[in-house]
Amino acid sequence: MSVAYPSARQRLQGTGRSLLSMPFAYVGTVALLTVAYMTTPALVSPMLLLLIVRQAVPLAIAVIGQSLCVRVLSLDLSIGGVILAVSYILTSGIVRYPEPVLLIICIFFGACIGALNAFFIVRIKASSVIVTLAMALILSGIVISLSQLRAPGDAPALLRYIGQARWGIVPIAPFVWLALFIPIGLFLRFSVFGRYVDAIGANPQAALLSGIPYARIVTIAHILSGVLAVFSAFVLVGFVGAGSLDIGRDLPLNSLVAVILGGVTFGSGRGGAFGPAVAAFMLTFSFNLLTSLGLGEPAKLMLQGAIIAVAAASYSAQRRY
Repeated sequence: MSVAYPSARQRLQGTGRSLLSMPFAYVGTVALLTVAYMTTPALVSPMLLLLIVRQAVPLAIAVIGQSLCVRVLSLDLSIGGVILAVSYILTSGIVRYPEPVLLIICIFFGACIGALNAFFIVRIKASSVIVTLAMALILSGIVISLSQLRAPGDAPALLRYIGQARWGIVPIAPFVWLALFIPIGLFLRFSVFGRYVDAIGANPQAALLSGIPYARIVTIAHILSGVLAVFSAFVLVGFVGAGSLDIGRDLPLNSLVAVILGGVTFGSGRGGAFGPAVAAFMLTFSFNLLTSLGLGEPAKLMLQGAIIAVAAASYSAQRRY
């Protein structure tokens, strides 16, 4: 009995489909590391790679929440506003409580912002883009107004330790990401909530007709996104060491790009948790590579635009396959 082996063309087509179905973040990260090894080998040394991983932690944490919102066909552009507000609460002294109490207040604040976003999206049926962008602008305006009375100051000592300290050559900050990533990933993988998220992403109308609590799932997703934005602010403020009115400005857009590059797509229940995290590292590494090559802010902006274009192309390709 003869066995039919695939032709070279069929093998090539199968390889092409496999590459297109793979999140672009994996291919892009390998390509960037290769370019860095050929142009600036010092950038891929273990010490510098660990430092870049530490820089990527705030984005990687925000990406977890953004990914969850995208998987239920929503968006969260209020991340930057939440980070700015948390930074101001922690560093301005406008709220005078011990550091642990301030951290709890900030977590509660992030949950409230997420719940408020979800209320307008689910109950009022407003666009998630408009609602969350408006929330970011409102929070930013409040912080800028308050900063005229009391400017941001130094970060709490505990957050500076988390953001800057190392165990040997290993930074502490990535362990904060792991402490959030692992339980959330396992929860989404094995819980009923995770199956509901996949069902809503695959077909929201069918999920609603089948009795899945759509409003509750979307609300929880936005609350988790708000809380994760707070943890992202904790690490970012600790890493910078002080509050700023520009802190976290790029995170909403970069988190959305990282989610798409990591393989999470609108209208699809698929999309793992690790791909967006790799994309967060890829974006952070690309900006460091530009700096090492002596290219400034204009080049960074052009790269961001190019990455967004690649993300859109990757999204279209994944929908076809």
